[in-house]
Amino acid sequence: MPCLVVNSSVFGEMFGMDRMRSLFSDRAFIQRCLDVEAALARAQAKLKIIPAAAAEAISAAATVDRIDFEKLSARTQIVGYPILPIVEQLSSWPADGLGQYSHWGATTQDIMDTADVLQIRDALTLVEDDLGAIGAALAKLADAHKRTPMAGRTHLQHALPVSFGYKCATWLSAIDRHLKRLAELRRRVEVVSFSGAAGTLASLGNDGLPTQEALAEELSLGLPEITWHTIRDNFAETTGFLALVSGTIGKIGYDIMLMMQTEVGEVLEPFVEGRGASSTMPQKRNPISSEIMLAAAKIVREQHSAMLDAMVQDHERATGQWHVEWHAIPTAFVVASGGLAAAREALQGLDVRPDAMGRVLETTKGLIVAEAVMMGLAPKLGRQVAHDVVYDCCRIALNSDVSFEDALLTREEIASNISAGEIRALVQPVNYLGSAPDMVERLLRGRAAG
Repeated sequence: MPCLVVNSSVFGEMFGMDRMRSLFSDRAFIQRCLDVEAALARAQAKLKIIPAAAAEAISAAATVDRIDFEKLSARTQIVGYPILPIVEQLSSWPADGLGQYSHWGATTQDIMDTADVLQIRDALTLVEDDLGAIGAALAKLADAHKRTPMAGRTHLQHALPVSFGYKCATWLSAIDRHLKRLAELRRRVEVVSFSGAAGTLASLGNDGLPTQEALAEELSLGLPEITWHTIRDNFAETTGFLALVSGTIGKIGYDIMLMMQTEVGEVLEPFVEGRGASSTMPQKRNPISSEIMLAAAKIVREQHSAMLDAMVQDHERATGQWHVEWHAIPTAFVVASGGLAAAREALQGLDVRPDAMGRVLETTKGLIVAEAVMMGLAPKLGRQVAHDVVYDCCRIALNSDVSFEDALLTREEIASNISAGEIRALVQPVNYLGSAPDMVERLLRGRAAG
């Protein structure tokens, strides 16, 4: 048997949290289908389409504990969908034939899609909780380290000094946007599906739209503008949202991994005895949480790719594309939850090492602030002259044991225009953070204001 990591007892919650996995279990899904059937019966009883006694009996009976799963599985593999086999069992449970009013005027996809929406609604609440916790952890780090200098890197090379708080705030800005996207997404995806066989509600005549509205009210869902049996942008938007979230989490994890490199050591994931250990190298402390964050981003992206492909459906009911969703949506949510949990753990206990950040800044003997010196000299020498002089000093520092500051002091045109104390101030990375601390404060003020 292959090892499916999303359900593996060996890998546990690395590739998905149990709280998310349980929302998409067989029992949870079947119960959601039964919830929809019961809500439909209650809605139709209110409209006097079916007897009130039938709605009461169906609602009382619609519990997953009564399902014969062996029979359900056998029938589903024959029928191709689980709803008819569910209704076959549900219809037989209430006394006096009242169960025969189950599934009145509905079609299989109505029940499955609405059950999916109920699962997605609960799953998005878990995602929202994780995003909120990650955002709070990043806000704390950003505020604490808004003036902690570290090397900013472009193309993996030292560029200019930034602050660690600034880096955290850039991560935070994306998390905040995801929370806004989530609120917008909910309005579009949390809508009922009840449209009948070809989407026209013909089986219910004039009671079709009133039933749809009453069902939506029973389930606290919104109403669709029109039938969406083969218009799947909302479900694709859901996995797109998860892919965006996971992409951000993957970026954060990638940055943490790079900062955790032995030669760098600017941050470390929280210490847990034995976590990240090697089978043969006792000194190792591998970035396990960050690796899961990065892996989740890649796996969730593939689920979204499948969902985009599944959007291209034929006519009023799809021939196969719909089935892709049954795999992609749960997998995307479960794997995303693993990445989010890893990020939450890593960021809430991140070991930040300002001394190491300072040591790394000195790796190039001060060259990371070459632009600061150039801009400081430009008013006195002219920008291009200042650039050329500083460029020459950079070459000296790169090709000898002389520090950048000492190389600057050897140039007469510099020494005659600026004091040694001014040069020393220019080559301090903490003095060349630009607007980074102010940017952090602006972001945090905006969050506090709501």
